[in-house]
Amino acid sequence: MRRRLTGAFVALAVVVAPVGVANAASFNVKDYGAKGDGKAIDSVAIDKAIAAASSAVGGVVEIPPGTYLSRSIHLKSNVTINIQQGARIVASGSGIDAPESNPNSKYQDFGHSHFRNALLWGENVENVNFTGRGVIDGANKLETGENIPAGKGDKMLSLKFCKNVNITDVTFREAGHFAIITNGCNGMKLDRITVDSPDDRDGINFINSSNVELSNSVVVASDDAVAFKSDFATGKTFLSENNVVRDSTIQSTENNAIQFGSETCGSFKNIQFRNLKVTGASKAGLGMVSMDGAVIEDVLYDNIQLTKTASPIFIHIGKRGRCPGSPPTGKIRNITYRNITGTNLTAPRDIPGDPEYASTISGRSDSKITGLTFDNVRLSVPGGHGEGDAGKNPPEVSGEYPPRIFGVRPAFGFWIRNAADVKFLNSTIEFDKNDGRPAITTDSVTGVSLNGVKVERSTGANDLQWRKSSGTSVTNSTTTSGQALRAKTS
Repeated sequence: MRRRLTGAFVALAVVVAPVGVANAASFNVKDYGAKGDGKAIDSVAIDKAIAAASSAVGGVVEIPPGTYLSRSIHLKSNVTINIQQGARIVASGSGIDAPESNPNSKYQDFGHSHFRNALLWGENVENVNFTGRGVIDGANKLETGENIPAGKGDKMLSLKFCKNVNITDVTFREAGHFAIITNGCNGMKLDRITVDSPDDRDGINFINSSNVELSNSVVVASDDAVAFKSDFATGKTFLSENNVVRDSTIQSTENNAIQFGSETCGSFKNIQFRNLKVTGASKAGLGMVSMDGAVIEDVLYDNIQLTKTASPIFIHIGKRGRCPGSPPTGKIRNITYRNITGTNLTAPRDIPGDPEYASTISGRSDSKITGLTFDNVRLSVPGGHGEGDAGKNPPEVSGEYPPRIFGVRPAFGFWIRNAADVKFLNSTIEFDKNDGRPAITTDSVTGVSLNGVKVERSTGANDLQWRKSSGTSVTNSTTTSGQALRAKTS
């Protein structure tokens, strides 16, 4: 069954005024033969209008109210496409462009490897704008799997090597494998958009892309809702840097709400997530994995509310190496979580594994996760585990990355392994049901400090557990009822 956004979500996405384009030539798709009756195939007419607007250098393609049944639409540079309120571009279900050949397809899955089997696509385009309050609708006609029949597409908007792209006020619905996928793009602003795709797959994938901002938007997807990735689909990788996601509501019904990876051939730097509501994630609310050699550094999460997330915070370094040559082990460093709250922390849907996992930091003995700060992080976790689970020793896993791979954690708040320089400041960890595990357990951690931290008293013997860890420091920290913290060192 296809689910649609609630009224509250829609209201957030549409309360702003549309953006106008002054002093630009206008090209109405109906003047080029579009019917907008939901029966005729209108993509040829839309292509003609786009070509004319591009030739005019900055022309505006006007798509008035109506239903425009379409095959692949081909984007060009220096165009604004104004999808007016009441207009719908709808996937026809056949005649989508064939996926182009890609000699690098072995390094990522089918959906990431091809760009032209999309409802709208552009390569090497710049100065492209989408405006209006209209809808781009997959109408359950876009595919989500690996084996795509001829004439079918698996993505809604695909952009490769793009520059200076702005998308404002548009709704993407039932989007197939991807609502929006970019690769090798520089300079994008997505504002007041809605992705309504809770039963398809990914919402937005920014791959090898920099200087991107997503703001004032609602993104609901089944797979990763908003993800930053770096694969080898274009035959090269780029540093992804200077990206911002802010003032938005994000939900993944079955996977990760906000995610780095899993495709991580190239590196990431200076990424910020601010003023967000994460309203569901059946895996991680705030997820970050380096599986293929990437360095992920200088990332800030600030003022984020988490609800209905199975694992609030999840960081993992693996050793999959799905890139050419012999990629080195990845690195993750200088990550800050500030003003984070989490309540009702269980998965919104039933998926394999348990409905909840403690926040997890999982580095490697040859690549410790370094420089983590948790400042004013307040989590109320489900709890309900017995003291016996405090002795759990999750397996070392190199090639996989879902939170469930580690099973039950030996802590109800944070389990941290192979890390260094970890700081908890002015933070609180509570549980909804009594729990016999410590609030925080470390394994092979060098330098962990707590200052101004409160944790709910475990029903077991210990509130903190330091395993093979050194440089631990606890100051100005107590249980939530003011008792001294009980720590075990082993």
